[in-house]
Amino acid sequence: MDNMLLIGFMLGAPIGFFVASWFGYQRAGSFEALATALGIANRAKNDPAFAAKLHAVRTGTELKPAGPPKPTKPSGAPLRLLALLQAESRLVDFLLENIQGATDEQIGQAVREVHKKAQAALKQHLVLEPILPGNEDDRVTVPKGFDPSAIRVVGNVTGEPPFTGAIQHPGWKVKEMKLATPAEGADEFVIQPAEVQIA
Repeated sequence: MDNMLLIGFMLGAPIGFFVASWFGYQRAGSFEALATALGIANRAKNDPAFAAKLHAVRTGTELKPAGPPKPTKPSGAPLRLLALLQAESRLVDFLLENIQGATDEQIGQAVREVHKKAQAALKQHLVLEPILPGNEDDRVTVPKGFDPSAIRVVGNVTGEPPFTGAIQHPGWKVKEMKLATPAEGADEFVIQPAEVQIA
């Protein structure tokens, strides 16, 4: 019985292939056209954009060209701290104000007020720590494999680390950030909304 099934399959497969090829040849008009049609069908199966174009040609519909992608708006998250400093110390107002005509005494008073409020805002919302222990001009050794984003080596830099030099600035690193998430839909590029007094 198994031998009969094997013989039937061996005879049926070539005959089926021949019949399918013959019908394909009859519809295509030539074996070259049949091969082209099979190639087109295979590409349409694997390429959705090509399949959409092929469907538009077959149905006579107009294929709308894909427009250029819309540029993505950059994140406003880095501006949250700036907005906070503006809200609590008017830092942006101070930095953008024209102080050419102000006296040193007026500027000093303004700086003292902005400094006090901005410092309080930073301490409330950020936990900052120095990157290097020590003070300016203290000697320090920069080890091999140091993080160049955390330590910038300047001056007469030759060879490979470790490097020994004087601290120019100990650096600052944010250990913890406590900034509230803005309301949904809020434009984070607005540092401070305009205010209008209605009489």
